[in-house]
Amino acid sequence: MKVTVVGAGAVGATCADNIARKELAHEVVLLDIKEGLAEGKAQDMMQTAQLLGFDTRITGSTADYSKTAGSDVVVITSGIPRKPGMTREELIGTNAGIVKGVAQNILQHSPDAIIIVISNPMDTMTYLALQSTGLPKHRIIGMGGTLDSSRFRYQLSQHLGCSPSDLNALVIGGHGDTTMIPLIRHATWNSIPVTQFLNADQQQQVVNDTMVGGATLTKLIGTSAWYAPGAAGAMLVESILRDEKKLQTCCVYLNGEYGQQDICLGVPVVVGRNGWEKIVELELNDEEQAAFAKSADAVRSMNDVLKTL
Repeated sequence: MKVTVVGAGAVGATCADNIARKELAHEVVLLDIKEGLAEGKAQDMMQTAQLLGFDTRITGSTADYSKTAGSDVVVITSGIPRKPGMTREELIGTNAGIVKGVAQNILQHSPDAIIIVISNPMDTMTYLALQSTGLPKHRIIGMGGTLDSSRFRYQLSQHLGCSPSDLNALVIGGHGDTTMIPLIRHATWNSIPVTQFLNADQQQQVVNDTMVGGATLTKLIGTSAWYAPGAAGAMLVESILRDEKKLQTCCVYLNGEYGQQDICLGVPVVVGRNGWEKIVELELNDEEQAAFAKSADAVRSMNDVLKTL
């Protein structure tokens, strides 16, 4: 198996590192447009192979897409990161051209690849990748919901004083501070609803903290986060290459599901060797359904910016 990660910045390098440590593929190609960056980070990671005990080969490349040929999965992280005070919408103009170009170059050398999009604004970049490549919808996956759901579990674990691994909690909707929907009514602690342990105010605090999770980190460290986004991307790669059929929240193309058409949004999907293989439709109450519709409207407004570029 072969995986390419496009973008050797903090997120891309972390994603590649996680893939190599888990030996998910025999080769990982790290590609970037900045001269020497991908090569340097690839060498640095390869120098940990004996220390960490992995045999995956990591190769760096400066804009040479021929080295990505035959990739089974491609993770796109390239684009400018969000800076403090910057909205994801402000990223569209620059990152749209980058993501479109990357996807088209990748498919020239790996026409059967499954593409995972991490670049922001993630919902719009996922939609752009699908529309610009013409690939079957199951082969384009946006990572956002996987990351947001992990952040949701973290916030719940802090309030409950428990392990995040004991929690099941999903975030649906857009990957944005005002568009994501942490479904606390559906969250469980080893099958017990978390609503039995948290009062209404605590539940709302968890939801609020989850929704600003990315912005909080951007404010603290001065740029977008990278450890959790990189790990979330690697987790999706693992589910695909090992055909794990894991249920993850991912940004995928909706064609009537959840009452939405012609849009990429975060919903629970089964992820396996063919990409995302099945959408799971949750029974949302009126409040949750209204929030999902509002999230879709906000993402559509971002998608409309693509028409002006």
